[in-house]
Amino acid sequence: MILIDASGLTATRPNRPLFDGVSLTISDGDRVGVVGLNGCGKSTLLRMLGRELTPEAGEVRWGRGARIGFLPQQPVLPEGSVRDAVGGGWEGEAMLDRLGMAALLEARTDELSGGQAKRVALARLLMGEYEALILDEPTNHLDLDAIKFLEEWLAAYRGGLVLVTHDRHVLDRVTTKVLEIDRGTGYVHMPQGRNAGSGYAAYLAGRAEREERAEVAEQVRKNLAVRELAWLRRGAPARTAKPKARIATATALVNGRPQAAARAGELSLSMGSQRLGSKGIEVREVSFSWPDGSAVLAGVSVVFEPGDRIGIVGPNGAGKSTLLNLVAGRLTPSAGEIECGATVKIGYFDQLSSGLDPTQRVREAVAGNKGEPSLADVILMKRFWFDGDAQFAPIGTLSGGERRRLQLLLTLVEQPNVLLFDEPTNDLDLDTLRALEDFLDDWPGIVVTVSHDRSFLDRVTEELLALDGQGGARWIRGGVAVWLAEHQAQSTVPQQTGRSTPVAPAVVASKPAGTKSASTLRRMLEKAEKDLASATTKLAAVTVELQNALDHREMAAIGERLAAAQVAVDQAEERWLGLAL
Repeated sequence: MILIDASGLTATRPNRPLFDGVSLTISDGDRVGVVGLNGCGKSTLLRMLGRELTPEAGEVRWGRGARIGFLPQQPVLPEGSVRDAVGGGWEGEAMLDRLGMAALLEARTDELSGGQAKRVALARLLMGEYEALILDEPTNHLDLDAIKFLEEWLAAYRGGLVLVTHDRHVLDRVTTKVLEIDRGTGYVHMPQGRNAGSGYAAYLAGRAEREERAEVAEQVRKNLAVRELAWLRRGAPARTAKPKARIATATALVNGRPQAAARAGELSLSMGSQRLGSKGIEVREVSFSWPDGSAVLAGVSVVFEPGDRIGIVGPNGAGKSTLLNLVAGRLTPSAGEIECGATVKIGYFDQLSSGLDPTQRVREAVAGNKGEPSLADVILMKRFWFDGDAQFAPIGTLSGGERRRLQLLLTLVEQPNVLLFDEPTNDLDLDTLRALEDFLDDWPGIVVTVSHDRSFLDRVTEELLALDGQGGARWIRGGVAVWLAEHQAQSTVPQQTGRSTPVAPAVVASKPAGTKSASTLRRMLEKAEKDLASATTKLAAVTVELQNALDHREMAAIGERLAAAQVAVDQAEERWLGLAL
């Protein structure tokens, strides 16, 4: 049964088109992921499919009697309590609990944050009976447990599904085909063959194949253009004239150009960073409570050292963002202290895009106090894919992903040596996300990230700090999969989460201040190995000298050096054993 049939859809934004002639058909069982660069019109397309926006051209037809559920980026909830918003009853409460909203059942919907409202709207949608669901970034603001639940729920859903998400795990698990919007054109990618994989895998293969075909076609055009140009330059033979049609064809080949790139060049995030000394950030016995008395953190101690790549995980309300705000100095601990090294400079990429004025233009935000942007500012904006009209656009008119990319620019341009990321993958398109991951691979400073994106955490972090929702924290070895498995095994134990419920101080299984992290120990072990090898080489060289000595005075001098070399080897070996065992 066809549920949604869209044909020839067109949309524009002031000063530029979004897409033109996009068509898509959704039938029972179809699971379509929509991908594309930030600002290409993904949310606009979903609003058209969800009956919230009329296409500028083209038509959307819905199946007779088909009930369509739509989750927009910024949902509007009915007045009343959170419990009432999902229809009351134990089923609604259970759904809210799975999405991390159990502590706010009695809260009023008009008092919720944007992320909380998104979770309530998602619970409300999943409780309904719909033949098709249209979801715009459903994993934003969910913790890892909730995303795992949503992924399993969507995998079992039998209706039609259309979703925009940056979560590669979800795309890979639940999609059967992918609609890619690229430079205004829609491309549908579907797996071929019985074991061809997911829609996301088909998209990656299809995009690579299309780019390869474009390169081949451009090379063919260039070869033809060379031959035709040579023909044009030759004089016409006697009693003949060059056909006008061939002249027009030759001219078109010579003057032709390949399709403009979707973006000008690669996203270049490297701007350097200030030197970071040997001391990073020490969090010592830090506790934090809100003014209403509800505790979030209780006696947490952790050391962030140069080169650390730390991911922070935990249920919603466990204090992940609170910990980052404490480290950044935006909040003051209720107890304990946080000490930063003298050279530490923090860059904070928060999830709320705070500091961005929606009435300000992009170029004004980048120029800062200078008033007008310099040539370097203009070049910088182009490096971050803000070209032409985009530089003059008010920030409030940018897509969510474009605002996040601007925020990333403003964070990195200050050249920090400590990066705090709070849900950095929210709203970023897949290309920008990959560029950020590549950048962090070689970035020399400290990276601490709160994220629900499993692919990002696996790629960027070396160890996880798990907050338990009871004020405590502990280190997780083995990555996100290990934490999810442990957390699921403990899910039968009732836990109170959320800011509204007081949390008793817990035994904190965190790393004491002064204890080295796994990544630091690994670097120290590598250095110890090098030192031991160097000392052993020097000992061998002095031994050879001793064997070749000719008189007793030379042998005595070499003997003293040999003893010192042996002591150096013993000390290096002892350091290595202390770290390796």
